[in-house]
Amino acid sequence: MKIAIIGGTGQEAYGLALRLARLGQEVLIGSRQPARAERRAAEVRHHLGESSVRGLENRVAAEEAEWVILTVPYAAHQATLHHIAEALKGKILIDTTVPLNPHNVGQLARRSEFSAAEEAQRLLGPEARVVAAFQNISAHALADLRRPIDCDVLVCGDDAEAKAEVMALIARMEMRAWDVGPLGMARSVEAITPLLISLNRRYRSKRAGLRITGLRPQVS
Repeated sequence: MKIAIIGGTGQEAYGLALRLARLGQEVLIGSRQPARAERRAAEVRHHLGESSVRGLENRVAAEEAEWVILTVPYAAHQATLHHIAEALKGKILIDTTVPLNPHNVGQLARRSEFSAAEEAQRLLGPEARVVAAFQNISAHALADLRRPIDCDVLVCGDDAEAKAEVMALIARMEMRAWDVGPLGMARSVEAITPLLISLNRRYRSKRAGLRITGLRPQVS
């Protein structure tokens, strides 16, 4: 499968690109500046050896991909979605965005009552299949291929089929995925991220995550 990571030059995107390319997925790293995207793609190829990773401009990457992962900062969320909206019709969009306050990342700073993923769905309309995931996963942990990721991925979405497909991909990435409900639940999931950032700072870590206990994942 061909997966574009939009805003793909950041740390979260780098870790996701490494793990997806290692699975054998074709990864398209998107950026507003194609040269930056290709430099990041070259870093992934250097890290993994032979792999199918290319750098492209954001819209070109989204057009070519079958799935799209959005990893931009919240300040760039709306503008990026407007730029690639036509390319997302009929596709799964995994939105990882958390609306952190840039002046205090221990707090959220939403522009509306909705989560970033809900804003994405409202902007794109029903033709895009928006799923929220990876908001609470450490970029440092994603990029460290020597160690398993010792935390779970909370997945929200209104399209049950799209959500199940995303959860299956997460399982292939050797992480546990939990269906926590409709896209509106992303509001609660987003709020966990500032807590994890605070824990990382207090305990001088870069890997704080969340584990769900007392439940058994459903096997489809």
